Amino acid sequence: MDSRKDRNKKLYEDLAGADKGKLFARRQITQESNSDPQWTTEDMETLPDEGQTPTARRTGGKQPPQGPGSNGKAPRPKKPQKRKKHRFLRFFVKLVLLLLIFCVGAYFAGKWTANQGADMDKQEAITFNGFKNSDGSSNILLLGSDSREGENARADTIMVLQLDGPAKKPKLISFMRDTLVDIPGVGQTKINAAYAYGGAELLRKTLKQNFGIECRYYTIVDFQSFESVIDTLFPNGVTIDAEKDMSKNLEVPIKAGKQQMDGLTLLQYARFRMDEEGDFGRVRRQQQVMNAVFSGMKNPLVLAKLPFAGGKVMGEAATNLPMSYLLKNTISIAKGAGGVDRLSIPVDDSWSYGVDYAGGSVLVIDQDKNQKAIKSFWEK
Repeated sequence: MDSRKDRNKKLYEDLAGADKGKLFARRQITQESNSDPQWTTEDMETLPDEGQTPTARRTGGKQPPQGPGSNGKAPRPKKPQKRKKHRFLRFFVKLVLLLLIFCVGAYFAGKWTANQGADMDKQEAITFNGFKNSDGSSNILLLGSDSREGENARADTIMVLQLDGPAKKPKLISFMRDTLVDIPGVGQTKINAAYAYGGAELLRKTLKQNFGIECRYYTIVDFQSFESVIDTLFPNGVTIDAEKDMSKNLEVPIKAGKQQMDGLTLLQYARFRMDEEGDFGRVRRQQQVMNAVFSGMKNPLVLAKLPFAGGKVMGEAATNLPMSYLLKNTISIAKGAGGVDRLSIPVDDSWSYGVDYAGGSVLVIDQDKNQKAIKSFWEK
């Protein structure tokens, strides 16, 4: 049998005298080989355009597809896309590990720095038998104390912070310290006296008995610790729109209007109550301060300092709050940058002025109305 080269040569010789573009070769498939068609001069008709390959002539002028899939089947998907996906996952895992290492390192660095501070009074951990709520959330009892050595002080600030509740964003409840409650083993008196009688544990029991609030963790921060943490997180100060001019019994005077407050000024603003509003105005300003602190965390530089500041709090304050809880609720904390949901107890139209057994002024509250307000606040 002649080779393909000889057949093609013969074909071109036969076509030499024919008119260009008038004839074409029609292949004749033989039983001998389907992949090697035989060409004869008897099958010549219209010729395809000049410049086409012999293969194109055999297919009526159409060029068959080249490379993978030339047999008419769809090409298989390429595997490099899978490798790209794996590379992205590996990069993401490495990034998370680096962030975790950074957070843990910064946390312990902050704790070590706090332990080295000679001018800070170290608070010792206390017994606190806290529990989770029935919905699985873990409330944090936040206490601000003006205690000094040798004093059995009352709590200056009483708040409950929830990070992992149904709303998955920070929720904050503040309690007027003159609220009349029934303290277990003590009797009816102001709620802030519970801290003086039995510390954070007795205050936890008091909140549970009077308002149905269970707290799993606690943090007691004194004034020095508060200033230190604020100055660490916000070296340029916290943005606050001061309600009014304040100066009475304050270490630094405060002018009304929007301004940047350092740790000391912010503390004075949060504690001020020497006006006609008394504790009502102070609780409102304390919530304003907490909201401003959370909002300040929009700044990535502040978020980067958060593990270090958290370590300082753990080193300087009395607390049982684990670092794992803060890491677990990082997203919830970040959501607080958009604003913290706040509630003050007693709620409006649920209290009246009264006098306790010692003759002090107290707020006599409608317990049922306040309990319902708290339940609704957690759920919405």
